[in-house]
Amino acid sequence: MQAIIVTGGKQYNVSEGDTLFIEKLDVEAGEAVTFDTVLAIVDGENTKFGTPVVEGAKVDAKVVKNGKGKKIRIFKYTPKKGYRKRQGHRQPYTKVEIGKISF
Repeated sequence: MQAIIVTGGKQYNVSEGDTLFIEKLDVEAGEAVTFDTVLAIVDGENTKFGTPVVEGAKVDAKVVKNGKGKKIRIFKYTPKKGYRKRQGHRQPYTKVEIGKISF
């Protein structure tokens, strides 16, 4: 069984038992989280598409950990003008393990 969920402004195609990195949620590690915005559910011959969401569908997941991604370096400069700017960024994420998909 697969589902398409929306969280953090992005869409994810998930199955039961999947582990994925999503945008940071305000949930501690070990706690449960439920995704109610389910766009579609595919279960063999049973396929449901929402308009825009499937009513009564939800995906249960467990938060594994919260963390930060690898550092990326941003460097801006203007040639011949003496303008240089160096900046770093680490995107926060939440690692979740998908549990049960129900509809």
